[in-house]
Amino acid sequence: MITLTFGMGFTNYTLYKTYILWLPLHVRALLNICFIEYPLELLMSQIYGSMGVDALKRAVKIIESVVQSSFPYAFTNVLKLGDGRCVALHVDGAGSKPIIAYLVCKEFGDYSFFEYLSQDVLAMNLDDIIAVGVKPMLFVDYIALNPFRLDRGSVLKYIASGFSKTLQTLIELGETSKSFTPFFVGGETADMPDQLMTIDVAGAVYGEGDCTTIIDGTRIADGDLILGLSSFGRARYEYVENSGIMCNGLTLARHVLLNEYYALKYPETFDPNNRLRYSGPYKLESYVDELGMTIMEALSSPTRIYTPIIAEILSSCCGYVHGMIHITGGGFAKMLKVGCGVNYVINNLPEPPPIFKLIQKICKSEWRDMYSVFNMGVGFVVIVEPSIVDSIASICDKYGIQVFNIGFVEKNFDGVNRVIVKSGSLRFELTPH
Repeated sequence: MITLTFGMGFTNYTLYKTYILWLPLHVRALLNICFIEYPLELLMSQIYGSMGVDALKRAVKIIESVVQSSFPYAFTNVLKLGDGRCVALHVDGAGSKPIIAYLVCKEFGDYSFFEYLSQDVLAMNLDDIIAVGVKPMLFVDYIALNPFRLDRGSVLKYIASGFSKTLQTLIELGETSKSFTPFFVGGETADMPDQLMTIDVAGAVYGEGDCTTIIDGTRIADGDLILGLSSFGRARYEYVENSGIMCNGLTLARHVLLNEYYALKYPETFDPNNRLRYSGPYKLESYVDELGMTIMEALSSPTRIYTPIIAEILSSCCGYVHGMIHITGGGFAKMLKVGCGVNYVINNLPEPPPIFKLIQKICKSEWRDMYSVFNMGVGFVVIVEPSIVDSIASICDKYGIQVFNIGFVEKNFDGVNRVIVKSGSLRFELTPH
């Protein structure tokens, strides 16, 4: 008799299916399979680690140790220039989301899904720096691709169109939004057949602000309310219905939802060391009733840009806004970056959008894990004094964005930030690693 030990949660389904279920019955009969409990955050990091992704970003701390910031409790690094001005220079990308566009292109000859990636990259950059009250000024892109697998001209045509459309949309939303829309001043396009199997799309934004109005997290106080802006649905300035997936957790989502057909046909879209590859039940074109769209539409939904909304909030209520968080990689754990000695008590979460329920149903992950990876329907958090809640709700309604009063702030005395979730049946706590 051979004993095999697995962790609970996601392991119950995916690892068992990947490593054990394919064995002949007479072999499985010889196995004594045990399940043990591991810390939930460790489970998700192990799952992602097996996919080559550092979910907890522990290695990033090596770089962070040499990074300079004048506001250590703010969401994004900002530097003082000494003349009352502050600057931010931020870089981010679409993560593994371009692989969805790549698969659609290869399967159906349709390059148009690359257009969505432009909005993804703009959202990931603009919303990260406006979260500290910095005004985006200049933007550049970076596109690296394998020219043997993709037609360079077709890809660049749609990505350029996406940047143009998205920036023009932001400009047309009004003077406030226009003043927070950066100039697109170029970028870099690289052919990298030896280093890259498919495509990578990223960008960088430069912004400036007044040092006296930086949202640095130091004013977060007892009794502040935590407002969450929805990541799903369709804002008045968006062209299509949004699943809410944004740009994070796509590696897990892709391999959990799409089936092994893609592993066999497109081995360039995963590393052979990834044992959890393409284990789901769906094809790209599969229409899922609960989603109200196909899998490829759900996974490629453009990341919502919150900059026009936040710009208006800052223009009218800046002094009452004490903290802001863009909920991206790490999910609700992103809140731990902002402030010092803060308990973020989350007691009124919205129902997760269907895409996240579907992922959870298939991978059997614990809900805590889900909230530590995905945005779960809340793409941006604003921490405010109670007196301006109605004003913010009115601004969000103007743009067709749902806003949820998801919790409140308690200050603590040990200097450690915590996200304490006590909403419905959910009970868990997130702390810095």
